[in-house]
Amino acid sequence: MARVAVLVAGAVLAFLLAATNVTAKRWTVGDNKFWNPNINYTIWAQDKHFYLDDWLYFVYERNQYNVIEVNETNYISCNPNNPIANWSRGAGRDLVHLNVTRHYYLISGNGGGCYGGMKLAVLVEKPPPPPAAAPNKNSARRTFSVSGFAYQFLIPVAVFAAVGTRY
Repeated sequence: MARVAVLVAGAVLAFLLAATNVTAKRWTVGDNKFWNPNINYTIWAQDKHFYLDDWLYFVYERNQYNVIEVNETNYISCNPNNPIANWSRGAGRDLVHLNVTRHYYLISGNGGGCYGGMKLAVLVEKPPPPPAAAPNKNSARRTFSVSGFAYQFLIPVAVFAAVGTRY
């Protein structure tokens, strides 16, 4: 019986943790114009906020262009030498995971693309905190959030149930 309780508590805990909101976003660079010359990617990015764990999705002609990450100086001068990373995988459909809060400087080092405007600088920030919960109108009732419920009830129940099955 105790093993069933452990399994049920574990399943409920896994469900609650999996049900949390994922805020990462996949940005298609250039929207429907993709990664091509003669597009101002500074204007494309100016009204966007890039957060930790977002993704940049580059779509381009694989035989003409690429996606490399360079430092700021090489970004300004369109110098593809000594890249920090080469994000091109050969299909012209590349993802850049924004997994560090910092500036990313991305250019096309092939085909003169950078000189044609194929350069993108983004600042990756920590996500904003979630909005505060609305105040409870009935102060006599005590409510628990899902995370509070999980930490205050499910985890201790699972631990006690697991310990109880050993003795």
